[in-house]
Amino acid sequence: MKTILAAAAGGAIGAAGRFLVGKLMLSLMGPGFPWGTLTVNILGSFIMGVIVHMLAVRYQLPHVWQVFLVTGIMGGFTTFSAFSLELGGMVQQNEMSLAGLYGLGSVFLGVASLYAGLHVGKLVTV
Repeated sequence: MKTILAAAAGGAIGAAGRFLVGKLMLSLMGPGFPWGTLTVNILGSFIMGVIVHMLAVRYQLPHVWQVFLVTGIMGGFTTFSAFSLELGGMVQQNEMSLAGLYGLGSVFLGVASLYAGLHVGKLVTV
């Protein structure tokens, strides 16, 4: 139960951070391009790398704190950071075919699923 609460609390913090970055980027850059999403994806991937390195090399935080930081805060901020971590791990282990399949599959199937969901949504609301 503690782990679930840690993920939920971290997720709330991450989601609030994502919202604030989105608002900031909209005010700085204006509408017309998803600057907020791009920013949280890039920033989130960078922060994920720092956190994971520090957890693996420097600090031995209890599992509940790892869940709070990685799954909670970073997952709430951007799931792209988890995608980057997993894809990077495959590349680091020289699993290039698997990395290519995962990377391209995630992007193309994700976008295709979006369009499928939009289509189903139209059918349901008619």
